[in-house]
Amino acid sequence: MRLLKTALHLLQNMGPRYVWFRAGYEIKRRTGLLKRAFPTHTTPRTWATAQSWRQLPTYFFKFDRTAPRLLTPALAAEIAEYQRGNILFFGAQYYPVSNWLTNPETGYVYDISKHWTEIADFSPQAGDIKYVWEKSRFSFLYSLIRYDFHANHDMAETVFAEIESWIAANPVNQGPNWRCSQEIALRVLNWTFALNYYKNSAALTETRFAKIVDSIYWHTLHVEANIDFSRIAVRNNHAITETLTLYLVGLLYPFFKESNRWKKRGKSWFETEIAYQIYEDGTFLQFSMNYHRVVVQLLTWGLQLAHQNQERFAEVVYERARASLTFLRACQDPGTGWLPNYGNNDGALFFKLNNAHYHDYRPQLNALAAALGLRAEPAEDCQWYNISLNSEQLSLNTQSLNHSITQSLNTQPLNNSTTQSLNHSKLNHSTLNNSTLNNPTPQNFKNSGYYLLREADTLTFLRCGAYRNRPFQADNLHMDLWVNGQNMLRDAGSYKYNTDERWTRYFAGTASHNTVMLGDFDQMKKGNRFIWYNWTKKAAGQWREEEDCWVFEGAISAFEQAGNNIWHRRRVTKFKTQNRWIVEDQLENAPPDLPMHQIWHPVPAFLAQFSIESSDENGQPTTFLETEGWFSGLYGQKEPAQRLVFSTPGRYLRTEITQKSSLD
Repeated sequence: MRLLKTALHLLQNMGPRYVWFRAGYEIKRRTGLLKRAFPTHTTPRTWATAQSWRQLPTYFFKFDRTAPRLLTPALAAEIAEYQRGNILFFGAQYYPVSNWLTNPETGYVYDISKHWTEIADFSPQAGDIKYVWEKSRFSFLYSLIRYDFHANHDMAETVFAEIESWIAANPVNQGPNWRCSQEIALRVLNWTFALNYYKNSAALTETRFAKIVDSIYWHTLHVEANIDFSRIAVRNNHAITETLTLYLVGLLYPFFKESNRWKKRGKSWFETEIAYQIYEDGTFLQFSMNYHRVVVQLLTWGLQLAHQNQERFAEVVYERARASLTFLRACQDPGTGWLPNYGNNDGALFFKLNNAHYHDYRPQLNALAAALGLRAEPAEDCQWYNISLNSEQLSLNTQSLNHSITQSLNTQPLNNSTTQSLNHSKLNHSTLNNSTLNNPTPQNFKNSGYYLLREADTLTFLRCGAYRNRPFQADNLHMDLWVNGQNMLRDAGSYKYNTDERWTRYFAGTASHNTVMLGDFDQMKKGNRFIWYNWTKKAAGQWREEEDCWVFEGAISAFEQAGNNIWHRRRVTKFKTQNRWIVEDQLENAPPDLPMHQIWHPVPAFLAQFSIESSDENGQPTTFLETEGWFSGLYGQKEPAQRLVFSTPGRYLRTEITQKSSLD
């Protein structure tokens, strides 16, 4: 009965299309049918000569080699580590990488003779497969190429030697590096960037070009053959990456016999995925700030390359790109460029074209804004994407893209009009920030359930949303608090995908978020890997203004595994003239034998700067317990952290958070 109930939940949440596809896919994998669909014995072909490719009437990013050069200490240090054999993983830690098949964290060596369908994603013995994929996605090439430019030191031989080494060590469709179609697609994009940067280099011989292009062909053939897995079973940033890659390969490599098909299908599928995955208010179905940035970078590639080749996507792509900027900038600390450490974060930063901190989103948001024709701050990313920031180019971009940018404070996009087109070059990030800071106004992004209140020195961030797409963390009614650019009450992060059950339960579960638990129950029931059951299907929230304060009220259905019709209601009152919040939590219809826990994850300096006091439904003070807590700011890293828990056998807690005066 338990298995039947679980199956019904899966069918109910994910839908019959998903269940039918996954069942068929698993049958094909286990019977070997899937393996036979991806051949390993291939005959090398020459699709075009390097000389004929150089003369194609298609355009990649036009690299301005007269741009200012500045070798930063950070870039020099990264190159020095590379020369010692170390690669920066996930923006977090350097690992020595001696070959393409060894997990540098565990030392496990994958069997290259195995077909990719025989490689497990999750293996306790192998460890996290992302540690093998990280170098093989070739994002490290951007540091080599940037060093080439800024230090005026030719790195072409190094770059092409790395690519050739990978091709020799990873036969088509064999081993771990053919396991994930998104990793395959990223490799194609990053190799394409390198090919074009060194387009006229003597190091790009005819033999090398033929070998790399033939490998790109098999990469793309694999992506197309497995695209339904991403578009049906996964349906997240993987699908966006892979469909865009099909379009760009079809556009930039027209000599493949499948190029026209890839271009047409890729473009159509990409448009469909953007319209489906980015909601009308600019929020993203993965409920993750970093995964949303992944999509921002892919949009920048897609829009700019389409524009340079006189092509255009469906209008919805531009609408959702603009809406994404509005949402992410609303969540952003303008001083540091950081956003809440919210949602799954696997350390992905596909195209690192600057030396900003991993958590600084300004370079990527700035580049997308510029690609859309908005005024943008001068930045290195725009240089690499060949986006001119002068007023004349902005005007041309605006006319070509024929879009509107100005959006109302409630985040609903306006209709296109001629007058709005004229306003595009006048609107920038600082304009949005100044308007919001001088006139504090709450913002309600109801499609995903994000509720923000930004004032001159504070940001109050809450999540209160019902799930129409799969959840990744049980974190509803989480509250982030930022004061003077510091994330005082924070999300604990997501740590690592393939780890012990203890860490998976903590970082993905309710325990690592600033919200309420009922006993030891998460808000939803955890399944295997990324699966959750008992999705929160009912949720509502809203900010409202009162004379001396702003008030948020939100409610979610939750804890179905503990009882029926349980609701968590949260009210947050933010006073206008002081940094003071009152957080009231109430549970309805909860079993009487389970305690209620209100959880907070402060930064180390919090208790020195703020007081936090709580009382129960009878007005009796409740003292917090400082329990074991953990914080993960970067993928694969965790550190002990404060975790404050107020508990009561009742069903109501009122907690007051007040910034101490300088005289205290």
